[in-house]
Amino acid sequence: MKRTGKLDYLEMPATGGTLDSVKAFYSAAFSWSFTDYGPSYSAYDEGLEGGFYSDPGDGTGKPLPVLYSENLEETLEAVENAGGRIVKPIFSFPGGRRFHFTDPAGNELAVWGE
Repeated sequence: MKRTGKLDYLEMPATGGTLDSVKAFYSAAFSWSFTDYGPSYSAYDEGLEGGFYSDPGDGTGKPLPVLYSENLEETLEAVENAGGRIVKPIFSFPGGRRFHFTDPAGNELAVWGE
């Protein structure tokens, strides 16, 4: 059962190679399988769900931990009240809605809801 605040997903950049080469590596090394969502995103479900995205080419991509929320608006308010900084307001994506924030250490995370 999904709960608010549960680490639910991990997105990682395909930096230093193409998305196809990253998928080929994880398939060969760990027998991972992937579901493609367009040319620049491919998801996996190997214990912890997640996906790889095409790095914009400048090498600035970083892993993005994604937390789950049963009520996105309430969680956004709680993040702000706790001192987090919203860096991407709530937006829709295939599968739900989410927002991104940074914690006091500067780490960027996302929170998604259905």
